[in-house]
Amino acid sequence: MIRVLIFTLTATLILSGNTFAQKKKTKPFQWVNTPTKELPQGVKHATFQSASMQLKVGYAIYLPPSYSTESEVRFPVVYHLHGGRPGSELKAIQLARFVDKAIKAKEIKPTIYVFPNGGPMSWYNYPQVENGAGEDVFVKELIPHVDKTYRSNGSSKGRAIEGFSQGGRGTTRIMFKHSHLFSSAAPGGSGYESEQRVRDNNGVESERVKFAPGCNTWDLAKKYSEKKGRAKFPILLWVGTKGFNYEANLKFGKFLQELEIPHSKLIIKGAKHSASQVYEMRGLDLMKFHQRNFAESSSN
Repeated sequence: MIRVLIFTLTATLILSGNTFAQKKKTKPFQWVNTPTKELPQGVKHATFQSASMQLKVGYAIYLPPSYSTESEVRFPVVYHLHGGRPGSELKAIQLARFVDKAIKAKEIKPTIYVFPNGGPMSWYNYPQVENGAGEDVFVKELIPHVDKTYRSNGSSKGRAIEGFSQGGRGTTRIMFKHSHLFSSAAPGGSGYESEQRVRDNNGVESERVKFAPGCNTWDLAKKYSEKKGRAKFPILLWVGTKGFNYEANLKFGKFLQELEIPHSKLIIKGAKHSASQVYEMRGLDLMKFHQRNFAESSSN
């Protein structure tokens, strides 16, 4: 009898734990997420009014120390697209710690870093969901808002994009669709295998998720390669050797080579599927990649 009671109690606790995990996992998407912890040095949370959705959209922004003291200076901007679904502007903000350290050590020039909210499907336009245009809100609304509100460079010569995992997928699609907007692009740890599945199944990623046909990294790369007079920009693929997307990133790099799209690679030996770990190990290389291209763009 005691054993039965113990078994019943254990099963109940397990089920309760699973229910809690499911509830936590299916937390409703929000375009504005209020910080519950202290933000990293130099980071602030802000919102803007989306004209297309008529609601507030949250983002986090890192401003270098000299932003408040050098009032006439305009700064380059790096947009970092977070991983995972759904979106949240708070997901990747801890990476600002590495940026702040590099700037204070004078290893890179003062730079603004922006951490947007990717929307319900993280960087995809997804009309099946109300207010689901994550890509458009980022490209057509947030970028102009940042240029209007802050002392950014204000042009493609001082604007870079990067992202990790789901954000790497978004970075890749956006950089090929809107190549004129950026001086450099660095998609990291991207789920190119999932993107290939989307390509090969007419937009279907899974039983519940379907995107517009052709809206995937593989088809967009090919379309970009065939476009006459396309804007050209340096591309850096970055991935850890122990990340589960490692092989897929090598495969996509080979595909870009076949398309004669110039790019370079940053392979982080021993790194797992973690943007924080990559930044800990080789983040400075990633930051300097954008810095070099800001300088080259400015001199053209």
